[in-house]
Amino acid sequence: MRGPGGNGGDIGGEFVDGVGDELVDVIDADDHVIATVTRRQMRAERLLHRSVGVAVMSDDGRLLVHRRSTAKDVWPGRWDIAVGGVVVAGETYEQAAVRELGEEVGIGGVVPRPIGGGTFVDDDVATIARCYLVIHDGPFSFDDGEVVEVRWVDRAALVALRAEATFVPDSLAILLPLLDLS
Repeated sequence: MRGPGGNGGDIGGEFVDGVGDELVDVIDADDHVIATVTRRQMRAERLLHRSVGVAVMSDDGRLLVHRRSTAKDVWPGRWDIAVGGVVVAGETYEQAAVRELGEEVGIGGVVPRPIGGGTFVDDDVATIARCYLVIHDGPFSFDDGEVVEVRWVDRAALVALRAEATFVPDSLAILLPLLDLS
């Protein structure tokens, strides 16, 4: 399945569509808000922030994976096992999960089930993430352009795809261990 390409995110270091001006809560290691900054500043200074990752699984246990737009502000063009992203200022984790499901894959009217979370820090990102699960067989829509391709995978297909493609590291580190893939 393919979705249309888009332009929300960071292209050549410049944010488009106002994404860089979005407000994000900066948090401490205990997940308490200590400041509110623009997304652009959060990315530039690699500030600790909140994020969500939602695993979309089919009734038969397959996982929906997607390739990110090349316009994303972090890890453009990589594959991801999670629908999700940054929690905006004042938003709860659950509200962000519901919003991201609607924005990225067109799933509405579903409250995802919390399944865990963790902290991820590398050279690009510093985040405390909460992870969720939703069972949904589609249909899907890709109206915001953040997703350019999707595939259903079982464990073997995910292993094969990971051998040939680059995936975003935070969802592999935090979400994948929480999933029961057949």
